[in-house]
Amino acid sequence: MDDDSIHEHINELIATEHELRTKLGKGEISAPEEHAQLRETEVQLDRLWDLLRQRQARREFDQDPSDATERTADVVENYRE
Repeated sequence: MDDDSIHEHINELIATEHELRTKLGKGEISAPEEHAQLRETEVQLDRLWDLLRQRQARREFDQDPSDATERTADVVENYRE
C-alpha cells in the first residue's frame, strides 16, 4: 500500500467516524453500538497512522518504505511513551 492509498483509507475512516456520530444523533444506532464501532474505527486509524510513520522513518534513513508493515492492533494500541 502506498502513501496515497493509506491517506485515502484514513479519509474513509474519518468519514465513517462522522457518519457514526450522525447516526447516533438521529437515533439510528444506540450509544453502545456507536461506541463499539468508533473504537474499531479508531484502532484502524491508529494502525494506518503508524504505518505512515514507519514509511516516513524508512525514507529518512534511506530504506525502502514499501518494507514497512502494518502492525497488529495489540502492538499499536499498547505503545509505551
